[in-house]
Amino acid sequence: MAQTVGIVDIVWQSTKIPTEKGAKLRIGGPKNNAVVTGRQVDYAQEWQHSEITATTRLARGQRFTDLYKSGQGELQVLLDTGQTYVFTDAFLVDDRPEITGGEGGKIQLKWAAGEPQEIIANG
Repeated sequence: MAQTVGIVDIVWQSTKIPTEKGAKLRIGGPKNNAVVTGRQVDYAQEWQHSEITATTRLARGQRFTDLYKSGQGELQVLLDTGQTYVFTDAFLVDDRPEITGGEGGKIQLKWAAGEPQEIIANG
């Protein structure tokens, strides 16, 4: 049997961020949209951005600014199946993240980016 994705690691601007189960990655690129005229269906393309969402935690002694760095930078998404996606133009989106108490200090982070470079490990 082949291994499938189980563990997702994230490195944001040279800081490794541990992630909980359930991290999401949507790889951006051209997207086809249906255009209906009468009984005919055509398509028009548009560009869809990449979106990366992960939940982490704030640990004792850790700085919030290690997680939430404003501005644009490099984001790496490493999968335990050997694929690595490198986004050179990533940035955090939405409001500044909330810290959820009582549940381990959970923080949801969400990035937007263009199309990544995909690296596949031999092995």
